[in-house]
Amino acid sequence: MPSRPNLFAAAFLRNGSSWTGAEVDLSEAEIADDVGDAVQEALGLTGDELAVLCVEVEDEWFAIVRYDGEEDPRVFLSDAQAATDSLGELFAELAGVAVDKETPDLGIRPAGDFELLADFGMSAEELLELSMEEGMLPADTLSVVAERLSFGDELDRLR
Repeated sequence: MPSRPNLFAAAFLRNGSSWTGAEVDLSEAEIADDVGDAVQEALGLTGDELAVLCVEVEDEWFAIVRYDGEEDPRVFLSDAQAATDSLGELFAELAGVAVDKETPDLGIRPAGDFELLADFGMSAEELLELSMEEGMLPADTLSVVAERLSFGDELDRLR
């Protein structure tokens, strides 16, 4: 398996109006299902909970994955070009994004489910704007998202 880039991954479990977080080890993830298994293990999920996984890879890209009970995961990928590394490929697959690795870099192109946080008050437009804002690093964007969803303190604790 090729070496993985520097990454930070944490998942947050919604418990009523509060959230609990845990760091998630994605070092063994080889297929898309492994990501969900790692989240389940880190949070001790039993099946019908709402969990949000936040992943940042160096200063390059981030992913947000929403697990809602038995439904298929919903994924937002900050840049479809992330699929050029093995971990990025997993998230592109989860997001249902096919990336042409032969195409030259066309700049930042968010992909996946832009509405996955809409019921938390973060519109697709806002998520897109945040992910494409000049000078915003993935860690900064995820901090804003975490604050809006009320798990900012948990994210800071885990970093």
